[in-house]
Amino acid sequence: MKAKETRGKTAQGRLRLLDDYLARYERDLLAKPDDAVFVDVGFGEYPWTTLEAARAFRELNPELAVVGVENDARRVENAREYADADTRFVLAGFELADTIERPARLVRAMNVLRQYPFDEVDDARRRWSQVLCGGGLLVEGTSDKHGHILTAWLFRRRGEEAEREALVFATDFERGFAPMMFRDWLPRDIRRKAQPGTAIRDFLDTWTEVFDEVRAEGIRQPVQAFEASVERLASCREDAVADAWMASHGHLVWRPHLA
Repeated sequence: MKAKETRGKTAQGRLRLLDDYLARYERDLLAKPDDAVFVDVGFGEYPWTTLEAARAFRELNPELAVVGVENDARRVENAREYADADTRFVLAGFELADTIERPARLVRAMNVLRQYPFDEVDDARRRWSQVLCGGGLLVEGTSDKHGHILTAWLFRRRGEEAEREALVFATDFERGFAPMMFRDWLPRDIRRKAQPGTAIRDFLDTWTEVFDEVRAEGIRQPVQAFEASVERLASCREDAVADAWMASHGHLVWRPHLA
């Protein structure tokens, strides 16, 4: 499987919603005192999102080693201006083991697979997950170019394989809010499959139903409508997870194995 050049138009703050989620809910994984690294695949023209994640995660683990990965030699060379003792930038694609040299606690690959054929997605994830330590996490998904809305699959390494654990939805409400706004920003493998009769469409349809209910009750501001709708969704579906922090910060988790 050959890596393709990505568009690389990575704006500062594009993945901050995801950084916030991971720093809160993967605290133990990120803070674990071992030599497992954080790998950021496809950092783009400039390594802003890699450096932002490094700063956020090092609040939990000041000695966290970070590896930014790109398959464009020019981008890697330019990014090395920002390298330090615990942050390096390397040339690689899907085969990471020989490049990162250590197990990874977290591999993040955002806005990478959207340019790939559907039938190559599983293979890409499998290759990336091979470097995960036990309990390590692969995060793969899509955001809009400014990071106002995103979704990301979470895959957890258990034994020899990484198992699909959850899909994270997140928004900062700059685009307003309605559940179906996420449909265009779903991960590559389900973006074109959100059709009636599919699990993801059923989830979004139920969310839309409760969203319409809360709006009919007079709750119309995006933040308040999101909070009320996800609380109601979690009360009627076991596969919807939203604690108080998620509901008030524009996050929702779908665990399809609980549907």
